[in-house]
Amino acid sequence: MKEKLEEEQNFMERFFERGLWSSRYIVVLAVVFSVISAMSLFMIGSYEIVYTLLHDSPLSVSHQGHSHSKLMSKIIGAIDLYLIGVVLLIFGFGIYELFISRIDVARKNTDVTILEVKNIDELKNKIIKVIIMVLIVTFFKKVLDMSYNSPVEMMYFAVSIFALSFGVYLINRKN
Repeated sequence: MKEKLEEEQNFMERFFERGLWSSRYIVVLAVVFSVISAMSLFMIGSYEIVYTLLHDSPLSVSHQGHSHSKLMSKIIGAIDLYLIGVVLLIFGFGIYELFISRIDVARKNTDVTILEVKNIDELKNKIIKVIIMVLIVTFFKKVLDMSYNSPVEMMYFAVSIFALSFGVYLINRKN
């Protein structure tokens, strides 16, 4: 389809198209709140780790006899918060670059490319990979909190780990 020159468009058409194009700036809300949410999750995760080390660690003064698996479970829960924060950062930066503008400061450092997004499919794939890592970490945390009563439950656990590993293999596999 042939593009019209600005002189060929009537005032209403130009006004509507400018307004429509400018409406993309609403994405800034999602960007700002995604980054704020990510920072909040990083702070909460850090607090969880410090609190756990100070109160639940075998080396702490107030240690109440928690097992090592309980300590690991709490730290892994904090890592889960970090990973969800990473998802929010990737999402925020990605939609900013897709809808508003490229982040020029990020382009100066060619070593860090995780936040570069060229299209919506690339953003989706990056987010999916981190979400899968969140699910794996969450699964690992749940496994640490479980107790096994029969060999069948242990077999379910082994099959679950295999399924997760196979899923990660399929995602990382080259075409």
